[in-house]
Amino acid sequence: MLLSRESLPYDMFDVAYSDKEARRARRMESIYHVGQDRIWDGRAVLAELIERHGKPALAARERGALAQIFSVIMWGELAAWKISAQLTDAIVPLPGKLAAASQVHDEARHFYVMHDYLEALGERPPPLDRWSRRVLSLTLGTKSLAKKLLGMQLTIETIALTIFQRVRELEVEPVLTHLLPYYERDEARHVGLGIQMLPELIAKMSLAERIDLAVFHLDLYGSAVMSLKSLEPALLSIGVDPRSLLAIGFRKQSDIDAMLREEFPGWPEDPPEQRAFAGFCELVFPTGGFDAKVPMRERVRAAFDVARRKRPGVLEIEAEKRAARRSDALHRVAEAS
Repeated sequence: MLLSRESLPYDMFDVAYSDKEARRARRMESIYHVGQDRIWDGRAVLAELIERHGKPALAARERGALAQIFSVIMWGELAAWKISAQLTDAIVPLPGKLAAASQVHDEARHFYVMHDYLEALGERPPPLDRWSRRVLSLTLGTKSLAKKLLGMQLTIETIALTIFQRVRELEVEPVLTHLLPYYERDEARHVGLGIQMLPELIAKMSLAERIDLAVFHLDLYGSAVMSLKSLEPALLSIGVDPRSLLAIGFRKQSDIDAMLREEFPGWPEDPPEQRAFAGFCELVFPTGGFDAKVPMRERVRAAFDVARRKRPGVLEIEAEKRAARRSDALHRVAEAS
């Protein structure tokens, strides 16, 4: 349960750490101090980028699509601001509390800067679609510290990082392209709190609590995929293939899992909920893309095959495509030289 705001954690310094726990505590505390060292002035950065590249200007269709996508980000930053404030209250040990407090400051800046960017673009942020709202409300509303960390640090932050990376790579609009690295640096730091805290919380859970957490995780993932589906036309309008976003997201999750296993060797390499999620992605975003006329029966069969590892999922397919593109690029360079 979350700590009541009416009480103070007078026992916060009574914790005795093992050597390994002490190292984790130092890493969590460093999230706060590194964050303080790397604070950036959102108003100044945005103003400087607009002065350098000019006021954001896109055709109406691309402008509307960008506004739809980044209004989800903007409202997500507001939710992250509220959730990180909840975490600051809920976490008792000082290192974790400091890390969460640093995130509160970052998310507040992310929210107002994204609002100001959309205003400069000439767009009023629309309300969230039902699935994006569900992802945020599930994490905002839970009273479980483990679920809140899983939803915020290891799900919402990963989704944001994935969108930032792909849009930045495509250079859709120059001000946004040069603004997003500031967001990415902050969000990558925030993931560290979940990596350091969550596995230890899970280790203390009963089997029933672990199953409940896995169901919560699947609910979050499924809602996130449906949110992505609702954004599919807007993403395609600016040249973003949703399956490429899924592949980037899977890669980032694999990197997070590797860091978790380094800290906690018992962390599973291929949890069943992750395979189930890969199958669901194939169902919603079938191989062949947006215009694929795949009958539902074949989609369901393919989804089950991906979940059972009888056929490659989006991560493996997109990884092969990226490798082929790199090989073609290197071949062209070799021919030109």
